[in-house]
Amino acid sequence: MTNSKSLCPKSPTNMLINSIGLFISLASIWWLREYGQQFVAHRGGIIITCLALALPIIILEWIFLKPYRNKSAGLDFSAHQAKQGNLKRTAVKLLGFYASLGFVAFIYWVFPEYRGGYYNGFFDIVKSILLVWIVIAIPYFYFVDRAMVQPKDGYWHLGMLLLGKGKPVSWSKIGQLLLGWTVKLFFLPLMFKYSGNNLNSLLHVDFSAIFNFSATFETRKSLNLYQFFNNFLFYIDLLFVTVGYCFTVRLFDSHIRSTEPTFFGWVVAVMCYQPFWGAVFGSLYISYNAGRDWSNFFWDMPWVHFSYGAVILSLVVIYVWASMAFGIRFSNLTHRGILTNGPFRYTKHPAYISKNLSWWLIFMPFLIAPEFDDKLRLTLLLIAQNIIYFLRARTEEKHLSLDADYVAYAQYIEKKGLFARLGKWFPLLKFKPGRLFNVKPKPSAQNIYGGDTGASVESSYK
Repeated sequence: MTNSKSLCPKSPTNMLINSIGLFISLASIWWLREYGQQFVAHRGGIIITCLALALPIIILEWIFLKPYRNKSAGLDFSAHQAKQGNLKRTAVKLLGFYASLGFVAFIYWVFPEYRGGYYNGFFDIVKSILLVWIVIAIPYFYFVDRAMVQPKDGYWHLGMLLLGKGKPVSWSKIGQLLLGWTVKLFFLPLMFKYSGNNLNSLLHVDFSAIFNFSATFETRKSLNLYQFFNNFLFYIDLLFVTVGYCFTVRLFDSHIRSTEPTFFGWVVAVMCYQPFWGAVFGSLYISYNAGRDWSNFFWDMPWVHFSYGAVILSLVVIYVWASMAFGIRFSNLTHRGILTNGPFRYTKHPAYISKNLSWWLIFMPFLIAPEFDDKLRLTLLLIAQNIIYFLRARTEEKHLSLDADYVAYAQYIEKKGLFARLGKWFPLLKFKPGRLFNVKPKPSAQNIYGGDTGASVESSYK
């Protein structure tokens, strides 16, 4: 009999390698605290910590995992594939690349969200490296083009479109290219800003005040510990996230293979982030905060306060563990490899599950709200938030199910995963490739990928 573990595809990342990168990056924080005070946290400091994470992972993956050999990289460096570089095709790709940068610059110029001072640190870094980036792209595109199995990618098609050569171009490849850049232009400034804020806190934290246990243990000390570890853990999460959006490189097999193609998938993802969450959804519609949280509720019980906070942090640890599993490949709304290691070995959505459970423990609307109708109303709003993340999970599954590895992984988790019984109790939730839910599509229904809903995906994996 085949070992059930063999049904689970191999992950493109390695937790040990990712952990080594994290250790080196955390060591760089110590160096910044001791010797790098001249670096501004939102500029030089965050660049140093990001590179201290990314470079060890890239080097160790290159040595031990050899990502450039993966079929998904679309590269072939073997002797029979070796060929002279195509200068003309490379020039067309570079035109497409520079046009993509122009598209990003236009979005930043046009929308008021990016014209204030909130993202100044991010834009300062971009301006300082832009010229170097543009120049390095020339030899990189030429070198990679020589090894690409299918060299006419989205950049080539966009370049041909701009040249107006009259040759047929793939609008789907151009659309996917620009969608991928839209993901990056939206999320990278946010994550850069958040990670810079958390790094700044770590660079100036007073450890002696936090870990001073000489006096009687009080709730205030419990809260200080909780706040420190909460900030520290989310910094690790944001560090991996920021690096992920920066290193979309085919040579490392960390490029964007596909981007979420549906409007609905984009809506349920983007609405969870600023400015949409703070300005609209989180403040006007799905505000489940009663004005107090778990810390207020347990304030008069120091050891209960400490223990309860530890439970919340344990969920945050799982959330951060999930981000670590991505290595340099984290990104919302994109497919950059199917993760099957770390907490993904036990469930398809460890980050979403742990995050949503932590919100119930933090806000406790069913206990903290003063009146019964408020308890009921805020509880329903938190359930609405859970539903949004559930829909995010399902749209991601539908998108990723275009990859045979994800189908094999999802079917493995459905049989061996931590929540395998849920599929037996609620058949509607069982995984079906290309579908949001386990329901038969109408015969006339057409999906976004072409063909009958679910049929084109399922047939290719039977």
